[in-house]
Amino acid sequence: MDKDIEKYLKSFEFGELRHFKNMAVFPLLTSLDDSPEYLTLKEALDKHLLTITEVSQEGSVPDLKVTNKSEVPVLLLDGEEVVGAKQNRVLNTTILLKAKSETVIPVTCTEQGRWEYTSREFSDSGTVMIPKLRVMKSHSVSHTLEDSQQFRSDQGTVWTGIDEMAEESETRSQTRAMRDIFQAKLSDLDEYLKAFPSVPHQKGLFTFIDEKVVGFDFISLESAYTKLHPKLVKSYALEALIRREQKRESPEKEKAGQFLNEALDSEEKKYDSVSQGQDYRFEGKEVVGSALKVGKKVIHLAFFRITESEKAGQIAGYRRRRQFRTG
Repeated sequence: MDKDIEKYLKSFEFGELRHFKNMAVFPLLTSLDDSPEYLTLKEALDKHLLTITEVSQEGSVPDLKVTNKSEVPVLLLDGEEVVGAKQNRVLNTTILLKAKSETVIPVTCTEQGRWEYTSREFSDSGTVMIPKLRVMKSHSVSHTLEDSQQFRSDQGTVWTGIDEMAEESETRSQTRAMRDIFQAKLSDLDEYLKAFPSVPHQKGLFTFIDEKVVGFDFISLESAYTKLHPKLVKSYALEALIRREQKRESPEKEKAGQFLNEALDSEEKKYDSVSQGQDYRFEGKEVVGSALKVGKKVIHLAFFRITESEKAGQIAGYRRRRQFRTG
């Protein structure tokens, strides 16, 4: 494993464990503090320093154009959603946009039933895709990177996953939009936000649902993490609401530590990132992960639990679709 990423994983400390219903969270802390400065997506949009549009009048489902007018980089997080234009999309990978730059970014549609303009520019939806779908999307992106060096996801699998989310959460959306599911559960999600506030020096969260490890997100800059914290909590919380088992036994720090050790032992592949730095992909027996590193600075780390059967099913589906495309 890359030495800088390994250094961060080994530096993680767990804050006080908090419980709410069937979800539990350790704040992730670290003594390492070498992050560059950058803005989050929401900050840049609110300050009118970022413009996100379709790549052309006709649009292209897997691509968007982003113009960063800021003097500093802007962080776009894997799974973060933007809404508007011809259809809502999520980021296929974490990107640190260069200052004063224009970039075409890889995305996945999260609104199957619309392909018409509702606005010329995209806005922040306030949501990040739930972990289950992030794992599915990330795993397919990893295989596409290996196959063609492109950050493309399996769009059909994501649409199916969103339809299953709607069914399991007993919500309806006229355009089959992921954001509508979050909006329908907003009052429930607000309860989770109150139960899991960010704490001083927090740069990430390690999450359990139904006593089982789900995974974690780590952001290098504390101020950026604080702004992303509500999105990330809602992402994990919606998955907790869907599972609905409501168990309350205390997860153990040992389980979290064991998961970090599995992450450290996972196999690594490295690719050029979309804008700055290197995009790392990790896979172990029951863990998948990704990281963005710019120079020697680790910007984002995310690892999730995945079962062998889930991996096998995704790989088989990917191979069938690839054979269909190339046959």
